[in-house]
Amino acid sequence: MGSQGDEKTIRRALVSVTDKSGLVEFAQTLAEFHVELISTGGTARALREAGLPVKDIGELTGFPEMLDGRVKTLHPKVHGGLLYIRGNAEHEAAVKAHGIAPIDMVVVNLYAFEKTASQPSVAFGHLIENIDIGGPSMVRSAAKNFEDVAIVTRVSDYAALAEELKAKKGSLGRATRWRLAKQAFALTAAYDAAIAGTLERMEEASEAHAPAAPSGTGFEAEALPQTLRINLPRKQTLRYGENPHQKAALYADSSGLGVAGAQQLQGKELSFNNLVDLDACWELATEFEETAVIIVKHTNPCGAATGASLREAYEKALACDPVSAFGGVIGVNREVDGEAAEAMAKLFVEAVAAPRFTAEARERFAAKKNLRLVEVKAAPARPVVKHISGGLLLQDADTGRVTEGELDVVTWRPPTAEELRSLLFAWRVCKHVKSNAIVYARDGQTLGMGAGQMSRVDAARFGAMKAVLPLGGCVAASDAFFPFADGLEATVQAGATAVIQPGGSVKDQDVIAAADRLGIAMVFTGIRHFRH
Repeated sequence: MGSQGDEKTIRRALVSVTDKSGLVEFAQTLAEFHVELISTGGTARALREAGLPVKDIGELTGFPEMLDGRVKTLHPKVHGGLLYIRGNAEHEAAVKAHGIAPIDMVVVNLYAFEKTASQPSVAFGHLIENIDIGGPSMVRSAAKNFEDVAIVTRVSDYAALAEELKAKKGSLGRATRWRLAKQAFALTAAYDAAIAGTLERMEEASEAHAPAAPSGTGFEAEALPQTLRINLPRKQTLRYGENPHQKAALYADSSGLGVAGAQQLQGKELSFNNLVDLDACWELATEFEETAVIIVKHTNPCGAATGASLREAYEKALACDPVSAFGGVIGVNREVDGEAAEAMAKLFVEAVAAPRFTAEARERFAAKKNLRLVEVKAAPARPVVKHISGGLLLQDADTGRVTEGELDVVTWRPPTAEELRSLLFAWRVCKHVKSNAIVYARDGQTLGMGAGQMSRVDAARFGAMKAVLPLGGCVAASDAFFPFADGLEATVQAGATAVIQPGGSVKDQDVIAAADRLGIAMVFTGIRHFRH
């Protein structure tokens, strides 16, 4: 049978991959052991261009690829070759009678459905075409028959498999085939869950566009899924969780977007707390169209600013609370240049997240060996999932925004143009501060923040107490309404001349009267930003 003990010799491999990273090198290892390579479409072309002998799938099945490539591997000569049990007399007779050759390995990865689904306004037909049928079918057939067949679904496994093939003279052990099979079934489960979840939150199908924006931009209440499917592969085992006695791991989809899909350029391994903080600062940084820098400590921004340059924005953000910034993380919404990197490198921070880093910036950061640099690609807003005992809560991402024209001026004095700009800035930051939240700001720079207080009055007082820069002439933002005038009065005592808040309290008139009495401007947004 060409095997010793639990080892199985690989004589024939079917290779059909979307991601061709490392493919040629792995296929060359197979060729060294005279493995016959069978392939499809673009994969076959890539192997031939590398000088490797390849048999087209049509030569094996006796049928050409058809229906725009939809039917390539769905054939008894493929699945029979994968599923028949070697050594089983009945199976051996059947495959001999029908001219079915054994296939000992399948190397396959699937159409990038999640990446396609994450594209804004993706054409519906294009989305449906990216549902792989033949790939998952082969994966499941090969994985079911792992006693005789090796199923390879991860590029990251190529190197180890090549080493084992060399060590065992073209064979793979049962433990390896079992590990690969478990990975394979996890892959198809996650793939089907992604498809089902995306299609479930669509409205009626349209030929032109995928309706209801499957990119995760939001749900109507009645469109919340009947079944919540969360099935993500483990990307990385972390050293520990929030604390050293807790185990932790990172699970990520295949989109390569957001903090979970970020590319780490240097530094120590990202920790659980690093990832949580990076996500918090990245979310806030991407709220701004203008150049912005956010410094976060324990998921709360301790400094946020905009500026004409990245360095200016960073220095303004740092000035808000340089003590708390020590040991924090930084998120920016622009490419980090050498000048900004030079300034950032003077402070001890755990990590910096940005869409890109210039070569000069990386050179400036290189001396800080432990500093994590991560390049992040923006991800669409996704629903928020929270665990509670016995279940999960699901809600839309808080994508609420207000513009100048949507503000309701409720005091006799309207805000000045300068105050208005500062109010809108403070409001964006306040949305990302743990409730109860008060943010003091001026001229695109936070000055003080009261975060996570049980009383809104305490949040106002704490934010003022934390302020390093003078608060005179600043504005204040409150994430929810003032239930009484005392909270508003505390912000005015701190130095605020204008306030932005949602409104909606039964005591609104008392609060407005207090604002008029104190001579400040106040605007209502009509939208609340609790962040628990």
